[in-house]
Amino acid sequence: MLLSAPPARAESCADVCAGSPAPRQDVPLHPMHESEFMAGIEPVESLHITAATPREHMQRFCSNRHTPVIGYLSYTYGMEQYGIAAREHSFPAGLLRRYQCVVTGCTRTGRLRLLADRHADSGLVDSLCRLLQAGSPEPPRPHTPVTAAGPLRQSLTREEYQEGVRQTQRHIAAGDTYQLNLSIRFDLPLATPPDTTALFLHLWLNRPAPFYALLHDGPLTIVSTSPERYLRISRGTVLTQPIKGTLAFDTWQPQLVHTLTSSPKERAELSMIVDLLRNDISTRCRFGSVRVTDHCSTFVVDRLIQMYSNVHGILRPDSTPLDLLLDAFPGGSVTGCPKLRTMQIIDRLEPHSRDLYCGSIFCFNGPDHLDASVAIRTGWHDARTGVFSWFAGSGLVTDSVPENEYAETMAKARKFQEALCP
Repeated sequence: MLLSAPPARAESCADVCAGSPAPRQDVPLHPMHESEFMAGIEPVESLHITAATPREHMQRFCSNRHTPVIGYLSYTYGMEQYGIAAREHSFPAGLLRRYQCVVTGCTRTGRLRLLADRHADSGLVDSLCRLLQAGSPEPPRPHTPVTAAGPLRQSLTREEYQEGVRQTQRHIAAGDTYQLNLSIRFDLPLATPPDTTALFLHLWLNRPAPFYALLHDGPLTIVSTSPERYLRISRGTVLTQPIKGTLAFDTWQPQLVHTLTSSPKERAELSMIVDLLRNDISTRCRFGSVRVTDHCSTFVVDRLIQMYSNVHGILRPDSTPLDLLLDAFPGGSVTGCPKLRTMQIIDRLEPHSRDLYCGSIFCFNGPDHLDASVAIRTGWHDARTGVFSWFAGSGLVTDSVPENEYAETMAKARKFQEALCP
């Protein structure tokens, strides 16, 4: 929908994975800035994943060579793989989907490309070709704030979240965990269904990030505005780019970067997660190929300065991108370390189901290429309940200050809150 490519009748059947629009020049360009986007139009086949779905079934589905496969894995899928019983949740464990047609394009060059499945409806292909040649016939429809049917609900109050920080620090002191990502769920009941397409475009244009996605799955409409790459695998080359370490600001000042990168606490957050991800990808990478570059680099997104590192590897010949996606799931930056014990503690501290939040949204462009985000800065509307939900969290370590961690979490949550109910 970034290019208004789908015909009107197909709009609800279009799923979009997109990079950033033209970058702003007043702040540093996001190092993972992507100018490409992909729109899947008219689903032709879907595979809903459960904890019991054989990996071989998923592998066959993702090996399609005609059009890309777009999908997601919920955080709850990862919980079940680690033997943690997931509480009541509204999402399937995961979804894989193929389309009659996929439109790819580049916001930088304006170049568009249409990929059609060999069984695609010829009328749909012809109409898309004419529409792409003609260009967008009208500007995107404007986003308007929603009408709430009740108050905004938080799964953890300020006091409860700060107590969660203190409980985490007690677990750290006992040696149970070294870092834990604690989140809050926000639920806003709506009087009428939101225009999620307009909301998606509004956020994409005003709060750009590299891994935007708009997905439809039955009653669920997902709007993801993630800035974080989970995995990119292309012809055996592996890259993961964990984000940890955050500084919120109201007015951009270059010296703020030094404030963040010189903080021992923030550097420790990232270093611990980098070590965890080195271990996660090494299980499927060639011995000696895993390395780290650009440690404690920074970028700016959503009025936040954030740190990241690049962790590289070479996929073993006996492994596939899907193998690594599943074996390393969920991403370590949104759990903490060690992963299993930390996930168990998270399950006790958080009174909500994360569902898709902290899972992954991804695209398989053939069997040898995968690009996957970490599903942070992500929300969805559930037509069954009329509620729009989103989440935010922060990484907790031994010297975390409860008040500061709550403030950081609320700063990450304000993107959706300001767009939905300013």
